[in-house]
Amino acid sequence: MAKAMQYSEQEGGAIRQRNEKAIMAAAERVFARHGYRGASLQEIAEQAELPKSNVLYYMGSKRKLYVRLLERMMARWNAMLDDISAEDDPAEVLSAFIRSKMQMSRRHPEGSRLFASEILGGAPFLQEYLRGELREWVQSRAAVFREWAERGLMDPVDPVWLIFLIWSSTQHYADFEAQVLGITGREALGDDDLEEITRFLTRVVLKGCGVRHPEPVT
Repeated sequence: MAKAMQYSEQEGGAIRQRNEKAIMAAAERVFARHGYRGASLQEIAEQAELPKSNVLYYMGSKRKLYVRLLERMMARWNAMLDDISAEDDPAEVLSAFIRSKMQMSRRHPEGSRLFASEILGGAPFLQEYLRGELREWVQSRAAVFREWAERGLMDPVDPVWLIFLIWSSTQHYADFEAQVLGITGREALGDDDLEEITRFLTRVVLKGCGVRHPEPVT
């Protein structure tokens, strides 16, 4: 009996995980296309191939689902800097951060556009997150950057502006894809293009911070 109950709980957990993943993927597409006001839970449910009642059961409300998506996007972007310390090599950390941000923009362009739309609208649903959790996260990374500067490992650039610079420059290729493609005359950006952009941004940022690149950039 106990084994049967344990199996049932495991099966239920797997079903919940699968359904939540489907809902989040569908919601990212719908919110990115229509914005918060234009998106409906019914369309999200249809794209997730689940009843609307399931969406409400798992997510609570349209607002909670929307905020959860935005916070997940930031967590994805910033995971590379979560565990850094003053003992790390700034060249390796900044290079890896830029590369991971470029990869995230390529893998999740709709999520990036969704976040940009929220910020451009004055961040009505993210004020608490921006002024609380995210502010603390930025300040803790900035403290590490300042230690690197004090040790002579990089120039004393403003670390907060540096984080903004990396966020904006890497997200540009997702948020303003139409502009990039129109000006460059490309149908789409391929892997080689993204690699070239990543190397370019890395070279510019590291040189601007007085950090020696860990390997030659051609």
